[in-house]
Amino acid sequence: MKKLILSLSIGLISASLLLAGGYSVGDKASDFKLENVDGEYVSLSDFEDAKGYIVVFTCNNCPYAKAYQDRIIKLDEKYKPMGYPVIAINPNNTDVKPDDDMSSMKSRAEDKGYTFPYLKDTDYKVYKEYGATRTPHIFVLTKDKGDLKVSYIGAIDDNYQDASAVNDAYLANAVDALLANGKPDPSFTKAIGCSIK
Repeated sequence: MKKLILSLSIGLISASLLLAGGYSVGDKASDFKLENVDGEYVSLSDFEDAKGYIVVFTCNNCPYAKAYQDRIIKLDEKYKPMGYPVIAINPNNTDVKPDDDMSSMKSRAEDKGYTFPYLKDTDYKVYKEYGATRTPHIFVLTKDKGDLKVSYIGAIDDNYQDASAVNDAYLANAVDALLANGKPDPSFTKAIGCSIK
C-alpha cells in the first residue's frame, strides 16, 4: 500500500511539472522574437554564425540580477566570439514591477554598457515556455542539426555575492564543455535569484 501511495504521489508530481511547462535538458527549444532596448526586434535566428546561445532571464533591480550584471557582460565578451552570445530577457510584469519597463531597461543597458541584446518579454510567454522561475535563470542552447537543443539550465555560478570567491563556474564550465564537443557536467543546477514577477 505504501508503494502504491508513493507511486501515485510521484505520478502527481510529474503531472504537475508537465502542466507547469518549461524545458528540461535535452529538449528542443523554440526561437522567439522580442523587442530589444534599441527598438529593434531580435530572434535567435538573427545570429546565423552562432553555435548556440546563453539565454539569461534577468531584470533591472533584483539584488541577484544586479550582482551578476558584470559577470554576464564578461561571459558575453568571452563566449560571443566563440559562438555563444548572451541573449538577456526581462520577463517581469511591469504592472507589478514598473521599474522593469522598456525605458528603465534602456537606461540600465546604457549605464552598464551591455554588450548583448536586452529584450522585453512583453506578453510574458517566453519565460513560461522556457520554464524560467528566477532572475537570473540560465538556459544554454546548442544548435543541433537545425534544432535548438537545451544543454544546460540553472545558475551562473555558486557565489552571487563575490565573483572572486566562486568555486564552481557552472555556466562557463558548461559552455567550455560544449565548445570541446563534450557534455556539461552538471547540466542542471538550481537557479538562485528573485522570483519572476
